[in-house]
Amino acid sequence: MNVTDTEKKIMTIVSIQEIKINCPRGKRLIGIDLGSKTIGLSLSDVSLMIASPYKTLKKGKFTLDAKILKKIIDEETVFGLIMGLPLNMDGQEGPRCQATRQFAENLLGVMDIEIAFWDERLSTSAINRMLVDQIDMTRGRRNEVVDKLAATYILQGALDYKLPNL
Repeated sequence: MNVTDTEKKIMTIVSIQEIKINCPRGKRLIGIDLGSKTIGLSLSDVSLMIASPYKTLKKGKFTLDAKILKKIIDEETVFGLIMGLPLNMDGQEGPRCQATRQFAENLLGVMDIEIAFWDERLSTSAINRMLVDQIDMTRGRRNEVVDKLAATYILQGALDYKLPNL
């Protein structure tokens, strides 16, 4: 049976369980918080236990964003991406989810990587609340770090997700 390019792309969007099982030793995962103006990034350690803030990219044209992500993926020995999926509070998918899924599909068109989605509802709110309540950070400084911290929150949630007994 021949597999078309479209079918190949769909096969690289996997579950959290699959991406963790498939990730070879010594490789990492990147967490992505995709916003309308920025892309927050976090990076796991090679044991897939700890997520750390990495950087925030200013969102531009897709081709440039993909090129920057590809460079990071190569430099940091990344196996896959955990993308925050901004579901509505009722669990339904809205326009932001569609944009995130489209971004993921576009990435699959230019690089060979596994991508999994993680429910990111309230991740940015939780990070903002923590930065105000616990760290007493100014609004300007919060804006500089919130996206990469939200990506860290997303990635850590996925890393902490317990695999079912197989």
